[in-house]
Amino acid sequence: MAQTQPEAYLVSSNWDSIEGVQKFSHEAMATTFEIFTLHSDSRYTEQAAWAAFDELDRLEAELSRFVENSDISQINNLTTNQSLTVGPDTFECLELCIRLYAETKGAFDITIGYLMDCWLDEGKTLRNPSDEQLDSARRCTGMGLLELDGAAVAVRLLGEAVKIDLGGVGKGYAVDKMAELLSEWGVDTALIHAGYSSVLALGSPPHAKGWPVTMSNPADRRQTLALLYLCDRALGGSGLQKGRHIIDPRAARPVDDNLAAWACAGDAATADALSTAFMVMSADEVKQHCLGHSDTLAMVITEGQDTGDGKGKILRYGPWEQYS
Repeated sequence: MAQTQPEAYLVSSNWDSIEGVQKFSHEAMATTFEIFTLHSDSRYTEQAAWAAFDELDRLEAELSRFVENSDISQINNLTTNQSLTVGPDTFECLELCIRLYAETKGAFDITIGYLMDCWLDEGKTLRNPSDEQLDSARRCTGMGLLELDGAAVAVRLLGEAVKIDLGGVGKGYAVDKMAELLSEWGVDTALIHAGYSSVLALGSPPHAKGWPVTMSNPADRRQTLALLYLCDRALGGSGLQKGRHIIDPRAARPVDDNLAAWACAGDAATADALSTAFMVMSADEVKQHCLGHSDTLAMVITEGQDTGDGKGKILRYGPWEQYS
């Protein structure tokens, strides 16, 4: 799973131009979050949006490994068999990650930090780790290293060390929580995105079947690959920037078969995580996952050798016609 910030290929579809829409922006999690709302009371909507941004800041302080005393930083400092009581959001996010780890057969793994350190230097260029270094990193990788205690809302480390990074799911999880808060405020027609890599649509604009979201070709941003109309659905996108590399946590090695991946699901955290997992999964694995999860859409751009034109091959799985 790529734990560097993925380059997204989601396009705004001119949400600003929708009649009556209000837009609010806020910087967090190293990107720009935006909320687009449709509501009769503009002042009330503004208050709701900034309440959602306050929730976003709170979540970043709890979930970011770059915040010294966050729950995730403290988990990363645990020693063998040591436990830590965490906040309910951290616990819920970890439960989600364990479920998605199982559903993707290990392709989505938030414990990949030591493997990333093995393969990539600070400039994200490839290293050549020794077998001993890789063996050591493998011992610190895998969701089985964490034991969750629901009664105590605690996490126990079963291995010698772990390095968690929620970069593949954290933004989506935050978007979901922001949407929950907006709904509590009665703002039920809105679109939230996190740097265009994670998008969640609440309700639908008037006289439309959903909020329009387009996906463009990373090789040519002018080329639209797909247009979806989202209503109470989410879309996540992941891709490789020039010079970046992605690590398959199952093989513990870099892969370069896929150039970009998108996932559409019922919530932003799941879509975010699946788009990350689809970057390292084979075409057949992605297909089988979608067959087993009928509400999930996937689109993957593979390397150009599949078509011989250097532009890559576009694969789609799931009921796209329902949302097009």
